[in-house]
Amino acid sequence: MISERMKEYVSKSSTVRAMFEEGKRLSSIYGEENVFDFSLGNPNVKPPESIKEAVYEILDKEPPNLVHGYMSNSGYEDVRDKIAGDISKKYNLKLTGNNLIMTCGAAGGLNIVLKTLLNPGDEVIVFSPFFGEYENYVRNFDGKLVIIPSDRETFEPDLNRLEDKINSRTKAVIIDSPNNPTGIVYSEKLIKSMAGVLNRKQEQLGTSIYLISDEPYREIVYDGIKVPFVLNYYRNSFVVYSYSKSLSLPGERIGYVVCGSETDDFDNVMQSLNVANRILGFVNAPSLFQRVIARCLDSKVDVNIYKKNRDLLYNHLVKIGFSCIKPSGAFYLFPKSLIPDDVEFAKRAKKFNLLVVPGSSFKCPGYFRLSYCISYDKIKKSLDSFDKLIK
Repeated sequence: MISERMKEYVSKSSTVRAMFEEGKRLSSIYGEENVFDFSLGNPNVKPPESIKEAVYEILDKEPPNLVHGYMSNSGYEDVRDKIAGDISKKYNLKLTGNNLIMTCGAAGGLNIVLKTLLNPGDEVIVFSPFFGEYENYVRNFDGKLVIIPSDRETFEPDLNRLEDKINSRTKAVIIDSPNNPTGIVYSEKLIKSMAGVLNRKQEQLGTSIYLISDEPYREIVYDGIKVPFVLNYYRNSFVVYSYSKSLSLPGERIGYVVCGSETDDFDNVMQSLNVANRILGFVNAPSLFQRVIARCLDSKVDVNIYKKNRDLLYNHLVKIGFSCIKPSGAFYLFPKSLIPDDVEFAKRAKKFNLLVVPGSSFKCPGYFRLSYCISYDKIKKSLDSFDKLIK
């Protein structure tokens, strides 16, 4: 028999993944071209050509034991040095490879950070709506997730409620900007204000409170928006990053965790991240793609493809009567559902071959998420189904 905890996890299996499977089922009935699957954030933009070129060159010219062999659990030293140097140049920091751990994507990164920080019963604060797996990641280490609803007009964190919720058991706050599912980007003013709250509470309580910034969408932004780099604003910060979206490599599971040398208990924190990588079973980030990333730090996908999709879908939905904040980043819309029961709304949408994710999956009922990282032509063809749905 499986464990009681896993029975619960299985019963609450990811709605997003379930919708993805439903999309495949409907496609087999109606044809793929007639099913409009907005459920999964699986990038449809091709990776940069430099990725393929780097793979070929590495496999052809570098020694096999270097490409495929074991290395430090933190990742190759030269790769970490290059990435740390790139971050330092972009954000005016002084980082080295010793500030950085290569990870199996952002999910692996979040888990090693939480493994490092949490004792049983420690609290981690998040703002709803949020990526639903945060709840599972925190529970992996017997932590307690504390959910604060964001402002429903702006989807920005409520900092007054944050200050009220922080107590002696608070170990971390997780933020996600650009945000999944809303697409909003936290401003520099907001990050500074949040840092002020955390600094006050640290001093008041005599504890360390860590800010964990989950940033797989950092480069997917529009209209000249800049994403503040939290290490510049708050000492006890981690940035957790993935190349899944910025280089369209979700299946390669490659990312990193970085924190500043001024972080409380820095040496022990970095050693713990290194050990957590091993004992959680990741062991190390994929060796080949560590070397690929080191060669492709200046590469990027064409974000204008996502912007074109955003504009088409957002403008049409607002025109026909949906209420929605225009996203500044990521590749999601988060409109209000047309009825209070967002789960029932998603079922009704399916009658028109529209696969959407209920906002309840992000602890924000009454909304639904649309992932517009699909083809422009598919979005254009789906608009008639949205017209029928709203009627």
